Amino acid sequence: MTQSDTQPQKQAGMRPGAVFAIALAAISLIGPLSVHIFLPIIPGIRAAFGMSDAFVQLNFSISLFTMAFATLVYGSLADRLGRRPVLLAGLLLFVLGSGLCATAYSDTTLLFGRFVQAIGAGCGVALVRTIARDAYGAAGLARAIAYLTMAYTAGPLLAPAIGGILFDILGWRSVFVFALACSIAIMAAAWKAIPETRPAVDPDSTAAMRKISVLRDYLTLFSHWRFASYVMQSGMSSAIFFTMAAATAALWKDILNRPATEFGLYFGLFYPTAYFLGNFISTRFIGKVPQETMVLAGSIIGLLTAFIQAGFLLAGMINVIMLFLPGFFITFAQGIALPHAQSAAINIVPRLVGTASGIGVFLQSFLGGAFSQLYGIIANGTVVPMVTVTVIGSLIMFTAGFLPWLFPPKRD
Repeated sequence: MTQSDTQPQKQAGMRPGAVFAIALAAISLIGPLSVHIFLPIIPGIRAAFGMSDAFVQLNFSISLFTMAFATLVYGSLADRLGRRPVLLAGLLLFVLGSGLCATAYSDTTLLFGRFVQAIGAGCGVALVRTIARDAYGAAGLARAIAYLTMAYTAGPLLAPAIGGILFDILGWRSVFVFALACSIAIMAAAWKAIPETRPAVDPDSTAAMRKISVLRDYLTLFSHWRFASYVMQSGMSSAIFFTMAAATAALWKDILNRPATEFGLYFGLFYPTAYFLGNFISTRFIGKVPQETMVLAGSIIGLLTAFIQAGFLLAGMINVIMLFLPGFFITFAQGIALPHAQSAAINIVPRLVGTASGIGVFLQSFLGGAFSQLYGIIANGTVVPMVTVTVIGSLIMFTAGFLPWLFPPKRD
């Protein structure tokens, strides 16, 4: 391990304190403001613009797909241009996108606003982990990611409930006004509290790095099968989560015929709480249990949950508990494995920290969008499509999490 890995804050001329950590945690909320707060207002958006089900679904999935590709760009730019300017530019885009959504008077304007908003949201998703690695070093990264993810859970916990309340009282535009106000506050906090954290390098190395193509960076990372396994595990765990969330929202209306407000309350109760608990447990084992073991533990819990839910649902036990309780264990498993999978992937090639972080978050968003969209394509009003997609996804996730444990790295 190099000195830059253990003491990056000295190279960047700062020591991370409480204000820095709070600002970093606030930036991590940008993603939920883009994705989760939209869920309870989907019926209102559809009614306001006379949208088809397919088009209103596009307003949701465009956030996941756009954030996925944006994270790739942010990661590479952050390695070349520095963390702070790229972060602030992304936050500004989120502010502009939220404003467009709040003032949209056509469905195409709203969709464009969602697109711009998602581009901006990608900066927080990608760069929070990169900046944490710079500030806290390789040794402290897993713990930092775990605590940041615990803060991140406040977004999915509160966003659907806040969105539902604002929609019922003030209408769907108020939800985007709320996102706009939050994004302005977060940008101000980032401007004040987040300095440049990229470790200092000599000019010759920087010039040489800029000549290396982005594609070559990706090939370098994926030449390490362990990197590919870790990012696929975290990506597929997110795919299962988003598929289960989207399917539950549809089945909530189609089969159980229950109100959307109730869905938002259950969503906030089950999913973020489980994620928080998983991350809390994960922090207790940092430095005590190998990372590949923690990733495997989360993978096993996720696999068993998907198969158990499939058995009960196919047997006809379709109720509130069987729709939401498995989601609790899926997100609990994700909370256990995710900090370790991300930390291990990011640290494989130290000079490509930003790019590695971008790829990891890209796969989380892209696979989440792809698998939830796959569910939407084959959805038929029954539980079979959800069971099919989640079981297949859990098998891929388990395989990706099992391989690093089966072939652990050599340790000194």
